[in-house]
Amino acid sequence: MGKLKMVRRAEVKDVSRIHELLVQVCMVHHEGRPDLFKGPATKYSNSELALMIKDNNAPIFVAVDEKDEVLGYCFTIIEEIKDSLLRESMKTLYIDDLCVDEVCRGEHVGQALYEYVKSFARESGCYNITLHVWECNKNAEMFYRNMGFKPQFTSMEEIL
Repeated sequence: MGKLKMVRRAEVKDVSRIHELLVQVCMVHHEGRPDLFKGPATKYSNSELALMIKDNNAPIFVAVDEKDEVLGYCFTIIEEIKDSLLRESMKTLYIDDLCVDEVCRGEHVGQALYEYVKSFARESGCYNITLHVWECNKNAEMFYRNMGFKPQFTSMEEIL
């Protein structure tokens, strides 16, 4: 893998590489919660990914090297609350998934991806950026805290 060159919107040519990285994410979750996550697996097929890449309401961004090889990705979803009796109207960018190839971790690829997504959210008129992080993924939690995230709410479970 080369050094980070840029962050851009994902293209259909990136699908197979994104798919490989989805397996890495799955394995982190599988190792932390094998009762919930199968491994190795992915949550999308290549054909689903190819369709998702074209969705402007759920843009996918990739960090690439000088050879245009994908080093990491960030799946996002633009969510909007309007006319709610309870909640203020607002536009949010939800990070559904962010992954940096395990061989590139520690090289600020994730930070570059996040800063790009943050700029995109600002330019899109978003009030905030939200995400969920699994308790078993302490490295991700630390990364997001270092990026400035703070807990918004807590989701809890009791295994029966």
